[in-house]
Amino acid sequence: MLRPLYDWTMRQAARPKAGRALAVISFLESSVFPIPPDVMLIPMCLANRARAFQYALVCSIASVLGGAFGYAIGYFFIETIGQAIIDFYGYAEKWNAFEAAYDKYGAWVVLLMGFSPLPYKVATIASGATHFAFAVFIVSSVVSRSARFFLVAGLLWKFGPPIRDFIERRLVILMWIFVIGLIGGFVVIKYLV
Repeated sequence: MLRPLYDWTMRQAARPKAGRALAVISFLESSVFPIPPDVMLIPMCLANRARAFQYALVCSIASVLGGAFGYAIGYFFIETIGQAIIDFYGYAEKWNAFEAAYDKYGAWVVLLMGFSPLPYKVATIASGATHFAFAVFIVSSVVSRSARFFLVAGLLWKFGPPIRDFIERRLVILMWIFVIGLIGGFVVIKYLV
């Protein structure tokens, strides 16, 4: 079952309109959507290595714009939409402590969560909710999101065929590692941060 899904994803990634879908996913992931854009970025870079850096740019720009939308949710709608998203990620009981830490380490939080697999949307909403300096938020977001997506694209551009062979030979194991990592990110947010 996984092989046909992988093959379908690779075919979709090679389509001309795949960049638009990547932009939409990147935008939404930064504010409300739980799945990271890497699930599209990686196959797109593997399907067309010559456009890897273009895909990273699309992903970065859309992600930062989505982050600004998440900031607006936190700034204007923390009591409604923002709280629902925070509750979804299991962060409600630690929100006050997070806000206090955020006031002190806000730029570092954005940099860490923007680069790591931790849910970036929590940082975007928290930035707006705490009225964190918007310019600092945007600069931190541009640096961290671009670093993340260009690193992925650069590795896939440089080592594409061996990485693709590795993925295709170990598809099931890698899928489980991805799922465990995704769930682990939510657990870290809920219990450790």
